[in-house]
Amino acid sequence: MTSTFTPATAWALLLVAGLLEITWSISMKASAGFTKLHLTVFTIVVAWLSFWLLGLAMRVLPVGTAYAVWTGIGAVGATILGIALFNEALTLPRVACISLIVIGILGLKFLGNESSA
Repeated sequence: MTSTFTPATAWALLLVAGLLEITWSISMKASAGFTKLHLTVFTIVVAWLSFWLLGLAMRVLPVGTAYAVWTGIGAVGATILGIALFNEALTLPRVACISLIVIGILGLKFLGNESSA
């Protein structure tokens, strides 16, 4: 399948999709189980945008790489914001595991063949 996106553009789209994943996961938590209408609508719209941008990035990037990076960005960001906004636990094992996710994301970006494809 051909695409008009360059690999750099696909990575940029994937980064934005990941940041939107953080946004919708935090807004979902803030919606109190979808009981706050404005936050529920916001969550759904932002989640759709995140999925859409992920799909666009997958036109160029391999599905495994794109999905792993997308979920990794979301997991790391949601964890950091969960600690900052919702007083979730900040423990050494949690930091260690999140660090491994970050290392994996960076490895997929800079060591994978698709980073220059």
